[in-house]
Amino acid sequence: MKIEFAPLNIPLARRLQTAAVLQWVVTFLLLVQVCVGIFVILIIYNYWFLYIPYLTWLYFDWRTPEQGGRRSNWIRNWPVWKYFKDYFPIHLMKTWDLDPSHNYLFGFHPHGIFAAGAFGNFCSAYSDFKDLFPGFTVYLHVLQCWFCCPLFREYFMSNGAVSVSKESLSYVLSQEGGGNISVIVLGGAKEALDAHPGKLTLVIRPRKGFIKIALTHGAHLVPVFSFGENDLFKQINNPEGSWLRTVQEKLQKIMGFSLPLFHARGIFQYSFGFIPYRKPIHTVVGRPIPVQQTLHPTPEQIEELHQTYMEELRKLFEEHKGKYGIPEHETLIFK
Repeated sequence: MKIEFAPLNIPLARRLQTAAVLQWVVTFLLLVQVCVGIFVILIIYNYWFLYIPYLTWLYFDWRTPEQGGRRSNWIRNWPVWKYFKDYFPIHLMKTWDLDPSHNYLFGFHPHGIFAAGAFGNFCSAYSDFKDLFPGFTVYLHVLQCWFCCPLFREYFMSNGAVSVSKESLSYVLSQEGGGNISVIVLGGAKEALDAHPGKLTLVIRPRKGFIKIALTHGAHLVPVFSFGENDLFKQINNPEGSWLRTVQEKLQKIMGFSLPLFHARGIFQYSFGFIPYRKPIHTVVGRPIPVQQTLHPTPEQIEELHQTYMEELRKLFEEHKGKYGIPEHETLIFK
């Protein structure tokens, strides 16, 4: 394999952008293990005056990720997030005005490998979210397992991430007065295994829990499509039925998250590594679907709204795909 090295005269801003993305990748690949390791060392060497107070506090704080989290504007305003956004770069587009007197549930597609568009747009003060949607507070809902890791959970919550559990969604969407937006990356871990460049496969047909929650709380649904999300990494070929895909799916069922075997570029060369490619991400927020509150929705009502959501998502994609280099004959595949 021929290695393409990075030029030496790269501007400082681009170097800082690469560093920002590197720390983001390292955060999700290594920081969890580092935090667990630190905590284990504290226990092994009996630093009880550190770990016992933390465990006591953790016991009483355990449900915070399901009660709106604990965001920190200081951390959300770190300059590193500006460089992270500008690396790709990440853009947020609005197609419709939203009413701050209502609560909304955004369905984010596709998952990609790391859902960089979701994090960059909804977990940082440097996105265009506040300018486009004034009067709203946004919550990115992620797997509960991220909040089971000591120390790391505090860092992740500070960015505005909360649990994707039913209790967490209900807490956000039941707030009176409106002005709250819950964002769910609906395809989840299973969809990450289909995150290949140019591929448009979405895991959406079995995902109906968010529909029931929207109906229960009267939260309006909004489809969101992030063009370019699947182009950030290459993934080892894993077609359905292959031994690799079978192993990945079994591990995903056991652990709750998937293990896609991905690669992209490195720090000093562009041929191999785990830093995402510099590919623009355009996250388009679609038209809201009005939802009438129904405390006890029937299966028929859930199915009808689910079909409406999929139709609106497909319309959003078809209306905007030409702007972002997707051929006219390409379309979404729902599975």
